[in-house]
Amino acid sequence: MNGKLQKYRSEWLEEVTIRQMQQRMSSDEISSEELVIMYLQIISERNENINAVLEINPQALQTARALDEERRCGKIRSLLHGIPILLKDNMDTSDGMHTSCGSLAMKDFYAREDAFLVKKLRRAGAVILGKTNMTEWANFMSDRMRNGWSSRGGQVNNPYGLFDVGGSSSGAAAAIAANMAAVSIGTETSGSIINPSAQNALVGIKPTVGSISRSGIIPLSFTQDTPGPIARTVEDAAITFGLMIGYDDKDPVTKGAERFAGIDWLSLLNKNALAGKRIGVSRSIFEREISTERKSQFEAALNHMKTLGAVIVDDIDLGTMEDDLGYDVLLYEFKTALNEYLGKTPMTNPIRTISDIIEFNKVHAEETLKYGQVMLEKVDRTSGTLTEPAYIEALLRNRHLAGELALDRAFDEHRIDMLVFPQDHGCSFSAAAGYPAITVPASFTEEGEPFCITLCGRAFSEPELIGYAYAFEQKSKARRKP
Repeated sequence: MNGKLQKYRSEWLEEVTIRQMQQRMSSDEISSEELVIMYLQIISERNENINAVLEINPQALQTARALDEERRCGKIRSLLHGIPILLKDNMDTSDGMHTSCGSLAMKDFYAREDAFLVKKLRRAGAVILGKTNMTEWANFMSDRMRNGWSSRGGQVNNPYGLFDVGGSSSGAAAAIAANMAAVSIGTETSGSIINPSAQNALVGIKPTVGSISRSGIIPLSFTQDTPGPIARTVEDAAITFGLMIGYDDKDPVTKGAERFAGIDWLSLLNKNALAGKRIGVSRSIFEREISTERKSQFEAALNHMKTLGAVIVDDIDLGTMEDDLGYDVLLYEFKTALNEYLGKTPMTNPIRTISDIIEFNKVHAEETLKYGQVMLEKVDRTSGTLTEPAYIEALLRNRHLAGELALDRAFDEHRIDMLVFPQDHGCSFSAAAGYPAITVPASFTEEGEPFCITLCGRAFSEPELIGYAYAFEQKSKARRKP
């Protein structure tokens, strides 16, 4: 790396935002290709210990160079033009990278085309830098698997220390915390964006199901899966989210994303967004599960909101607990969803069903079964037709408990604008209901472990939540690099 880039790397790149990158590229101080080079060097130095990035896109430098040429010709696609980003390893790409969901059984699989959201990101000018490690099969392989472990990639480590890295978008979060790219794209079924974002002092947006297409993403659940951005700032997350949303006829639920048409996402970044807003707190969901220190940190976060003009509506009874939701919906949907995905892959892929994964793992047990595969085996015993009464009952029960009883009733009866929880508590409700949530850094423990708050809203309330998150972020200024 030349002297110019060494200087930018040491004095500027750490924690830089998307708009700051754009300003430097617009003034011709730096190029997208040079950004890629600097991030590649960071990955080469830090990934050995953090193990967040699985592979590098072999076309990244050439793509950046082409985007630089577009810029020189006066064409700027969006705020993501020339910005290096990372993708979780369950998203299809057609650029020479594998798509494996962290599984050794899928280590040689190449997708035929980009996932819909990847196509949108490329059209926006993003440079796909690489793919990130993740908890294998989105943490639905074993009931005792450690967050961030996969048979293909090994263990993702938290860059802040010997803390849980979170999952299943483990590498997507750890990489951004460690400044290996500008932003990453994770996925969530139940907590898989919120949890690792909270564990790595990041902003994670878990969107309303239907905001962003899931086609071309290795699935877990028809009713709960959703991709979303993971970033160091609310602004960067909002920029990326706004360029990912949209209707995809291969994923009919995205029809709902059309209500976001025409929104200027940057205009939502208002430091006064919390003034006069009613913020709900349901202490019974978390008070027996968090430490005294984290209780104090949460109270400090609430006090920040109060100073910004928010009204705290305390001790709301949601009428149910997160454990009441169980995982039966995922247990039944996973086989149907994954077998469909695998069955439509090219015939060169020998892994066609969950049964094939299980048998592969048995043959390669030393490398793949460190934590067993009891969940995969449970999934494979279902019919795969979604006709079981137990599935339908669980689906209807969770829609009632999470959506109608817990969230909708709280919003209506208490006239609140959002609910706030410490760390990732409460995320199961948003997941089961298909509602949005956002994490925002709030502080750190005495040992240095990140502490975040999670904001939860009604379906398609992302514009409001982004505003609230930004106001809190600008008040707390809590994020710091590892």
